[in-house]
Amino acid sequence: MAGHKPFSELRDKMSPDSRQRSDELAKTMLGEMLLAEMRRHANLTQVELAEKLGIKQPSLSQLESQDDMQISTLQRIVQALGGSLEIIAHLPEGDVRLHQFQPHE
Repeated sequence: MAGHKPFSELRDKMSPDSRQRSDELAKTMLGEMLLAEMRRHANLTQVELAEKLGIKQPSLSQLESQDDMQISTLQRIVQALGGSLEIIAHLPEGDVRLHQFQPHE
């Protein structure tokens, strides 16, 4: 593609301050993702993740677009992506990590 350069080449030309701001923005963006974005970041298609979860792709598509779901469902999705789910309540007195939703081993 004419006029297109690899990001690494552009990054090398950035000032240290610009590079730091870019890194911080990327970290913030990674810290605030929708489920579909998390799946794509893990390089999985809906079909692949649905297989890992033992469900059909249309069901996963519905889950990814929901704004409310059971904690156990969210936990299964995060675990299938290779992660773990941690629930923290931010209260005026301080943060509280809720352990009752942790998987039992």
